[in-house]
Amino acid sequence: MPIRSGAERGLRLPARTRGCHTRGVSLSQIRYFVTVAEEANVGRAAQRLHVAQPAISRQIRALEDELGTPLFSRTSRGMALLPSGRVFLDHARAILAAVDHAAEAVRDHGRLTNSGRDARRPEGSTTRG
Repeated sequence: MPIRSGAERGLRLPARTRGCHTRGVSLSQIRYFVTVAEEANVGRAAQRLHVAQPAISRQIRALEDELGTPLFSRTSRGMALLPSGRVFLDHARAILAAVDHAAEAVRDHGRLTNSGRDARRPEGSTTRG
């Protein structure tokens, strides 16, 4: 059975992403999102991340635009996750855990294989820099 595009299956992208290239979701956006979700407040998230509050707000809005749906309900008292935000939060935490695990695996590999030799030189290289 051939793979059909979303349009062929009757699915429509949100108007803001239809027909244009999207930038993609960054790890920073995911980290900001998780922290805002945990703090339920952009100001507290900014303090915890040591990032300016407007930068976090911009990145959360960009993330919502990229995903094509709001993730938070904004109130005078802070931010509350919407159902779409709760769905994304589980995935976001898994992504961050996977990235941390991958980085640690690479560091461990480097410590095991590069002890006693120049780690910047490709394996098998005989030239000296």
